Amino acid sequence: MVDDRLTADEANRMASQGIAMLWHGDFHNARQILNAMDRRVSAGNKKISRTDADEFYRHRQARSHRARMLGLLLIPLDPGPGVPLRRAPDIQEAAAEAYGAIEESSIVSLHELVGAIGAHEWRRNGVYVDALQDRIHPHYGTFFPTRSEYVDLVAAAPLASDTLAFDIGTGTGVLAAVLARRGVHRVVATDNEPRAIACAGENFRNLGVQDRAEAVLTDMFPSGRAPLIVCNPPWIPATPHSSLDNAVYDPGSRMLFRFLNELSDHLEPGGEGWLVLSDLAERLGLRSRDELLGAIEAAGLKVTERLDTKPTHPKASDRNDPLFAARAAEVTSLWRLVPR
Repeated sequence: MVDDRLTADEANRMASQGIAMLWHGDFHNARQILNAMDRRVSAGNKKISRTDADEFYRHRQARSHRARMLGLLLIPLDPGPGVPLRRAPDIQEAAAEAYGAIEESSIVSLHELVGAIGAHEWRRNGVYVDALQDRIHPHYGTFFPTRSEYVDLVAAAPLASDTLAFDIGTGTGVLAAVLARRGVHRVVATDNEPRAIACAGENFRNLGVQDRAEAVLTDMFPSGRAPLIVCNPPWIPATPHSSLDNAVYDPGSRMLFRFLNELSDHLEPGGEGWLVLSDLAERLGLRSRDELLGAIEAAGLKVTERLDTKPTHPKASDRNDPLFAARAAEVTSLWRLVPR
């Protein structure tokens, strides 16, 4: 049990020992303690790695350590939900979107709650997508398109067909919405996360494409075959640390290889698959181009065309980013694949 008398050094020391702290002081003071802890944790992570892969794993370990440390500062929640602390904001909508109904007193990590509040703001304001000339509204726990280059590739690639398309692992539904806006008559967007399906369905309605795009909860492919199947799988073969990480990190490239291996079974004759993938894993030495090409060949597929683009997101030009060299050289590609 801690309150406004707690110092940042004391908080950092207790967190280092694995001691959770339940805050009973002023909410804004708790935010200041959390920020001070974050600065101390970040200051202790300045090391030089020998290779890009070493730097990546060190960076991931540092982020995991940071999440564990900051997650030990807890605040109470009352049913409603509400935060029974002085100067606490109204978190009812944000908490309901993140956790659902809260019907009894409970506790939550302040770091987690701050993230839920931020997610609520993103959902309310939306993310403008140039390819749609409109906004996508991401739900809590659903990866959203902060990077536009992979969306732009899907918006520009020549359509193999405008009758039916599958979007595998749809997330917010942005790629399915782009295809529907391009004139594809029916798009089936799949995901194995209920949050993503609810998010995609809402976005389809907001964008006015609900008569063309449908969100389906299933593992990878829907039933039937399509002349066009699109997939933007997680591009880093590493272990996710949260549900949101699942959109970026995929141990052993399981989703990537499964998409390739099962693609032919779900394509109509003459159809093609679009694999949208960053080569950041290759730049970091986590997966080689030969492995990717070998997997394509082993799946009985061939490449008819590859469309490339350079990243425009802020990290690609941030020299203070520990992975700057790899990010600056990164290329995102749309691979047009057909059965051999």
